Amino acid sequence: MTTAAPHQKTPFTPYQRRLFWFLSVASFFEGYDFLALTQILPNFGAQMGLAPRHEGLLVGVINSGTMIAYLLVRKADQWGRRRVLSVTIAGYTIFSVLTAFAPNVYVFAVLQLIARIFLLGEWAVSMVYAAEEYPSDRRGMVIGVIQAFSSLGSIVCAGVVPLLLATPYGWRSVYLVGGVPLLLIAVARRGLRETARFEQAAAERKGEGTPPFTRILRTPYRGRMLQLALIWGLTYVCTQNAVTFWKTFALRERGLSDGEVGGSITFAALVSMPLIFASGKLLDVVGRRKGAVIIYVLAAAGVLGAYSLGSRGGLTAALVFAIFGASGVLPVLNAYMTELFPTHLRSDAIAWSNNLLGRIGYMLSPIAVGFAAEEIGWGPAVSATALFPLVALALILWLLPETRGKELEETARV
Repeated sequence: MTTAAPHQKTPFTPYQRRLFWFLSVASFFEGYDFLALTQILPNFGAQMGLAPRHEGLLVGVINSGTMIAYLLVRKADQWGRRRVLSVTIAGYTIFSVLTAFAPNVYVFAVLQLIARIFLLGEWAVSMVYAAEEYPSDRRGMVIGVIQAFSSLGSIVCAGVVPLLLATPYGWRSVYLVGGVPLLLIAVARRGLRETARFEQAAAERKGEGTPPFTRILRTPYRGRMLQLALIWGLTYVCTQNAVTFWKTFALRERGLSDGEVGGSITFAALVSMPLIFASGKLLDVVGRRKGAVIIYVLAAAGVLGAYSLGSRGGLTAALVFAIFGASGVLPVLNAYMTELFPTHLRSDAIAWSNNLLGRIGYMLSPIAVGFAAEEIGWGPAVSATALFPLVALALILWLLPETRGKELEETARV
C-alpha cells in the first residue's frame, strides 16, 4: 500500500470512498437497533411487569448474543470478510423486524439475542474492513467515523422512539423501522469487494483446511489477545451501562418526564456527536495512547456525573460526556484490536478478545447493576462502574504499544 508524502494525507480511491459510505450507513442502522432496547426498556418493563432485577437480567440475557457472535466473527478469516458482512446485515435486519411481533418477554429475549449475534458480527467485520482497506495515516479517522455513524443511528433512535411509542403499535414500531437496512444490502452490497489483504492471506494459506477453535491460543499472539480481552471487559462494565439505564434512572430517581428524558438524551447525543466524530481523528493526530487518556478520563467523569448530579441541567451536561465516552472508547480499542494481529488471525483475535472473553463484563454487568439497583438505587449502582475505565486505561498505558501511522504488517509483529 502506498504512503503519502509527509504532512499529506493519502487520498481515497473511488472504491474506498464508496466503501466508506457503505460501512458508515450499515453502522448507522446497527447503532439504531442497538439503542432501541435501552429506549423501550422502561415502557416494555412496565407492560410486562418486570422488576429492576428482571430488567437487568433481560439486558444481560440479550447481551449474551454478543458472546455467541464469536462463532460468526471468526468465520471471516475462513469465509472472507465480504460474505460474513453480507450475512450479518441481513440477519440483524430480519430478527429486528421479527422482534416487533414477539408475543411475550421470552420470545422477545430470544429474538433480540439472535439479533445481537448479527449486530456484533456486522460491527466487528466492518472494523476489519476499515483496518485492511484504508491507508495507515487515515485508519484511525475511518474507524472513528464509522463508529460515529453508529452513534448517529443511536441519536436518531433516541429522537424518534418517543414518537413511535405514542403510536398504536408502541414499542413494536421501534423494531419495524429496523427493516430499512434491507434496502441497503439489496443495492449497495453488489459493489462490495473482498479485502485485498484477505485475498492475499487466503492464497498463501490455501489448502490448510478449517482452523481449530483454539488456534490463536497456540500462537505468540495469545498474550496480546488476553490483554485486550481484559481491557475490553473492564471497559464494558462501565460503558455498557452508561446509557442503557439512564432513562430508567432519570424517570424513577430524578422524577423527569418521558419528554424531558427524551429531550435530554437527544440534546446530549447531538452535542456529543462532534466529539465522537473527532475521536478517530484524535487518534491519528496525538496517537492511540494519548487519545486513550483523553477519552477514558472523560468517559469515567461523564458516567459519574450523569448518575449522581441532582439537576436536569447538570445531568444532561454530564450525559454528553457519558455518551461520548461510551462511543469514544470503541475507536481506541478497535484500532488496537485490528492493528495488533496479522491478517490470517485478525477476525479470530477480535472474536476471542471482544466477543468471547471481553463480553463477559458486557453481559454480566447489567445483571449485577440491576440487582444492586434494587438495594441502593440506579444512580449509585451505575456511578460505581466509573472506576473500571480508569483501570482499563492503566492497562492500556502499561501493556499496549503506540501504533499511530504504521502499516498493519508492522504493528502486527509480536
